[in-house]
Amino acid sequence: MKTKPNQVHSSLNLGGLARFPYWLLALLLLAVLFLWSVVSDGNYRIIFKAVTQGIWTTIYVSLIAYFLATLMGLLVGLLRVSRWRVLRESSSFYVEIVRGVPMLVILYYIAFVGAPTLISALNWLGTPLISRGWMELLSVRQIDFTVRGILALTIGYSAFISEIFRAGIESVAKGQREAALSIGMTEWQAMRYVVLPQAIRNVLPPLGNEFVAMIKSSSLVSILGVQDITQLGKVYSASTFKFFETYNVVAFLYLVMTIGLSLLVSALERHLGKHKGNE
Repeated sequence: MKTKPNQVHSSLNLGGLARFPYWLLALLLLAVLFLWSVVSDGNYRIIFKAVTQGIWTTIYVSLIAYFLATLMGLLVGLLRVSRWRVLRESSSFYVEIVRGVPMLVILYYIAFVGAPTLISALNWLGTPLISRGWMELLSVRQIDFTVRGILALTIGYSAFISEIFRAGIESVAKGQREAALSIGMTEWQAMRYVVLPQAIRNVLPPLGNEFVAMIKSSSLVSILGVQDITQLGKVYSASTFKFFETYNVVAFLYLVMTIGLSLLVSALERHLGKHKGNE
């Protein structure tokens, strides 16, 4: 008995619905209900307008810190697989220290210890220029708290990202590196043209997950007074005592960003998995 085309199409649709995750459906329903509350409730509209002014700050703090952390993590990851023991031990020391300290402590340390120490060091190095009037005495106030927060997130996440790169490099078969060396490539050329392209493709999904984590951790900069989503929500709720409504909005905005990015990372992971299967 032959199956009609419309029956095949309907069965495929039913199969797609069956595979659709129920948790995502529940979240979509909650999102619709929440947006309806924002539209219909005047208090929610005011809160939403006040808090969403910090979205751009959250995004650019996350993007800049993630970009710098990725570059720094790649460098430390390369040092972790270096054939020079001094470089391996030094980078391992950095990674273990940073990973062992809570991100909040790193943020406080960079903001209130690292920044003043840096300014003092620059003033000491520039003493001859300052004495001749060629350079002004620097003040720690010149380093914005947003910059301090970005620097702290960069340092904190670079340690975790370096481990992702190290694992990606070590996942590439050693025979490929040896083959590159056998045809006359240098160590750096083999790493750049043979190992790294494959390693980066392998680590794209975990790197995406780290960006999702970075967006959540960016809320920590609110303790420095940076006007992100969390800080604006904290200020608004403290002045109006509408804590429930305000933090509903804050949580909703973070969920939209993180779940949306998580779905993109999952799609990327499936795409890369199919690509590997075809190879």
